[in-house]
Amino acid sequence: MLTLRDVRLRRGPRVLFEHASVGIFRGDKVGIVGRNGSGKSSLLALVRGELAPDLGDFSAPSNLCIAVVEQSVPDSAQRVIDYVREGDAELVRIEHAIAAAHAAGDGVREAQLHADYDSAGGYGARSRAAALATGLGFEPGDLERPLQVFSGGLRMRAALARALMRRSDLLLLDEPTNHLDLDAVLWLEGWLRAYGGTLLVVSHDREFLDGIVGRILHIENAQLTAYHGNYSAYEHQAAEARVRAAALAESQRREIAHVQGFVDRFRAKASKARQVQSRLKWLARLPEIIEAHGEESFAWEFPAPAKLPRPLVALDGIAGGYGSHRVFAGVGLSIAPGDRIGVLGRNGAGKSTLMRTVAGSLAPLAGERVAAPDLEVGFFAQLEVEQLDAAGSAIEELGRRGGPAVAGWTPQQKRDHLGRFGFRGDRVFEPVGHFSGGERARLTLAVMVARRPNLLLLDEPTNHLDFEMRSALLLALQDYAGAVLIVSHDRSLLRGACDRFLVVGGGVVRPFDGDLEDYAAWLARGAPPLETESNAAASGSGATVSAAAPARAESRAESRADSRADRRDARRRDAAARNRLSPLRAELREVEAQIATLTAQRDALAHALEDPAQYARAAEFGDVAARVTALEDRWLALSEAIDAAQRA
Repeated sequence: MLTLRDVRLRRGPRVLFEHASVGIFRGDKVGIVGRNGSGKSSLLALVRGELAPDLGDFSAPSNLCIAVVEQSVPDSAQRVIDYVREGDAELVRIEHAIAAAHAAGDGVREAQLHADYDSAGGYGARSRAAALATGLGFEPGDLERPLQVFSGGLRMRAALARALMRRSDLLLLDEPTNHLDLDAVLWLEGWLRAYGGTLLVVSHDREFLDGIVGRILHIENAQLTAYHGNYSAYEHQAAEARVRAAALAESQRREIAHVQGFVDRFRAKASKARQVQSRLKWLARLPEIIEAHGEESFAWEFPAPAKLPRPLVALDGIAGGYGSHRVFAGVGLSIAPGDRIGVLGRNGAGKSTLMRTVAGSLAPLAGERVAAPDLEVGFFAQLEVEQLDAAGSAIEELGRRGGPAVAGWTPQQKRDHLGRFGFRGDRVFEPVGHFSGGERARLTLAVMVARRPNLLLLDEPTNHLDFEMRSALLLALQDYAGAVLIVSHDRSLLRGACDRFLVVGGGVVRPFDGDLEDYAAWLARGAPPLETESNAAASGSGATVSAAAPARAESRAESRADSRADRRDARRRDAAARNRLSPLRAELREVEAQIATLTAQRDALAHALEDPAQYARAAEFGDVAARVTALEDRWLALSEAIDAAQRA
């Protein structure tokens, strides 16, 4: 269906991929992955015909019907339902033809066109459009409202629904989950699994890709490599390829050393000149073979908060909302260090309102929010990203928004900190306005981390972050000593970082007694009231248990209950282990920092004592050396305690 043969594609002076050859067959579902800026979106543009290869050949059927998501949604009074419905271009064409035939008084032609309209499903198009829009998060009452009253995120959902409405042979999606909540992601995943055409999707959501695609195209170092299987299968294959490449590189290094030894021994001997020249030519070519630059990785962690009061913040009988609009009421919530809470619910249910109320940036309509005096909130949300000064540089934004924790940093400390988030060299001085969405998100994270918060509120933190940064964020959260509340459609992040969940919806905030699989099943049952959830679960998707098989039904119900209890116990054990480990790890990091400082001081004193005039400082040297020894003993004890806790 689609064929790339030895393609080179450039954007400006930069080569995105070279010698790319791949075939995509009808019905394939393909995930396109790679670092931000590697060329994923440019590959889609090539398929759309917006770019042409610089070398090589790209071919596709001439009559191919391609569906894409419009990047700009009109700020118009057109109703949502009409905008989505018009995505079916074939129906729109027939409707225009019917109108023309009617105006011309051609009854025979008009009757034929009405038959075509019926065959094309025209009379069910409105209900199909409504199903797409509501699946992606619109409330039924929103469908008759004009596009211009909705936020940019909801307009992008309407654009996605419009693309899905199109009768396409090929569907191209570029980060389709970025504007969706978890409920809509789960719905979209099911829709795409059932889609009969060919799918090319760019995404950094591993579970989304795992549930849909059967092939992966990976772009790295200007190379396009195809892998069979979903994203998890790709990770295994890529890891094996890296091991093989490393073994080959090591073998080549040994061969280089052997040949270089020959050259060094016989360079001056005329009788060996031909062999020496031959080996020198071989050596000149070899670096091109063995040099392979892996993808940039991120390594950072949350510094230990200055203080960890208990609780950090408490909500008592809180009602949240805006003006006279009450979104939820009666919320009681106490958040302590070590808490890991995922916030679930449909778009518009009040998840972001809850986060802003917890943060204190939105005053409650009723009830009381009590914050600890030492509370330091790190709030990551799209609004925080948008508040970056486009004219300022990364290092200026860190100094301006990093708070007291950054005020005493030297320029080099600021550069070192930004470097851990991928801003290296002169990039720290570039205007933020030149940054991509992913780079702005990384800078916002860097600023938030520098503030040393003890409460993290993360509202869709992974939008625009690639796989490596998402992985770094998850690893950092797992060792973080403070409390975390997360709103996210990224199930890998929720699964890896959260011990318990809250559901926001219907004007209330309730605990959800289950994991993400239970949540997906709960949504599939129509999200019944949580008070009756245990009864619904026991009856199997809400169905009535047959009296003919009470023992089997009871056994299945008990098995499901046991499974949920086991998962709940595992989460509690993980939380307890983290609560035990967090202070130990925090102290270990502090001890390591003290050892580094005192070791440098000890070495400087030892050097000074080489001068007899400095002998008076011998006692100072002995004191510092003793402190280093004591700290090393403490470091060893902490390491053993952490190992023992992890084995327990």
